[in-house]
Amino acid sequence: MPDMVSQITVKELFDSHSDKFGMKWIAGQQGGANIILPEESKDTHTTGKGTKRKKVSSKRKTTESRSLVGYLNLIHPHQIQILGGTELKYFEGLRSISKQDAIRQLFMPDPACIVVSNNNAVPTFLKKKCNEHSVPLFSSPLTSNKLTDSLHYYLSHLFADVLTLHGVYLEVHAIGVLLTGPSGVGKSELALELITRGHRLVADDAPQFSRVAPDIINGTCPAALQDFLEVRGLGLINVRALFGDSAIKINKYLRLIIRLEPLSKESIKQIDRLEGSYATQTILDLEIPEITLPVAPGRNLAVLLECAARNHMLRMSGYNASEEFSERQRHIIAQNKKTR
Repeated sequence: MPDMVSQITVKELFDSHSDKFGMKWIAGQQGGANIILPEESKDTHTTGKGTKRKKVSSKRKTTESRSLVGYLNLIHPHQIQILGGTELKYFEGLRSISKQDAIRQLFMPDPACIVVSNNNAVPTFLKKKCNEHSVPLFSSPLTSNKLTDSLHYYLSHLFADVLTLHGVYLEVHAIGVLLTGPSGVGKSELALELITRGHRLVADDAPQFSRVAPDIINGTCPAALQDFLEVRGLGLINVRALFGDSAIKINKYLRLIIRLEPLSKESIKQIDRLEGSYATQTILDLEIPEITLPVAPGRNLAVLLECAARNHMLRMSGYNASEEFSERQRHIIAQNKKTR
């Protein structure tokens, strides 16, 4: 089953990204233990005194699934509310009763924290309310757009499901290719040959994959395995030390799976001559194209894999060689019938 990070505290977020985002902690310091949860979660925050989740209380209420970060939204609030110049002017332009009601709506869903963007002056009423409700209040020189995009990118990657698969993960012709197959079939040897041909290693043996967008799976290498490749007969080799930094890729989006499979001559004959052995494999609920390459004496697997990667890029652009071939044959047959 995939693993995932289930939560992060506001203080942990601030400690890891305050320098990057230029954030300053203005008010609500007692709410540092407030928890930011994945969007699908329906658990509650803590009261600021620890990291243990709590059931509904009079102070902090359970909310339905809420998005991670976004601009001020009093109807569908975010866990991290971003306030820019427009939002602050909106508050200042309200009459007293309407303003109090808007502020009550802002804090009612219990935001994890509030960030004022673009170095806007932080209103006194906002500092006071954040202290009262134990909601951390930050300011940042970044624009609202930059803050929203950066925080959402970080949190969506942090909370993404992580799945570890057996195989060798490489960048081949600019696309992520996962080599799979039974133990001893020659995955590492093929990966080594591809590296010598200018392609790059992401991870050997246990690459980790996470779904970071509806149609994107990102592949990375566990820190303990970074740069290493096990080749039978040679043992462990350090690819970076042998071939340089250019031979290593930190991460890559998964686009193609190549399965190496020892097949008999009879099994090879049964492979479709036009379409080949195309199939799909479901990874984190996303269908990934898979090609089975028969392993047999005399077959240059490195050339075949490079060709498979190039051909897959053509398919992604809408071109299919077998379809063009079939159409050409139909056209020739039709022409021959006309000349008879």
